Amino acid sequence: MLLRNIALAGLLVCTSGLGLAQALEEPANKATELPAPPPPAFSTKGLLEIELTRSSGLTFGVDPATISLSPDGVVRYVVIATSPSGASNVMYEGIRCTTAEFRVYARHYPKTGWTNASSQDWRSLYATNQSRHTLAIARGGACDAAAPRMTVAEIIRALRDTPIKNYE
Repeated sequence: MLLRNIALAGLLVCTSGLGLAQALEEPANKATELPAPPPPAFSTKGLLEIELTRSSGLTFGVDPATISLSPDGVVRYVVIATSPSGASNVMYEGIRCTTAEFRVYARHYPKTGWTNASSQDWRSLYATNQSRHTLAIARGGACDAAAPRMTVAEIIRALRDTPIKNYE
């Protein structure tokens, strides 16, 4: 009987240890995201400009009126990339400062309006050349180290007062 109780106790310790190990493998900083609001209306006037030295002549700007900070810590905004010929690419994006990740929610096309992005997965700010402008926005004012700034006004002030450039 004593041996049976010891074996059962050992089994309980092993199985609860497996559960603990699985729990420890889950990233602690992966918060669940609240549903994103629909893409906001935007303007190409009064953009907060972003300078990227290797951008093939593209200029980038964030419409300050579209910046929002949700209770789950996601900073959302509309960014506009404009070519030297005047063609533009408009994206509704989000940055999660705590995990250094971003995602594109939607793209705006002149003839059809907003279209949901084909992939809305969170991606590392450091993983792709396509996110250089997003890294610049994060470092230039959306994030304060690994946390979002406290208010939208602080984000706008930081983006406006800090020249956003060369975060490549």
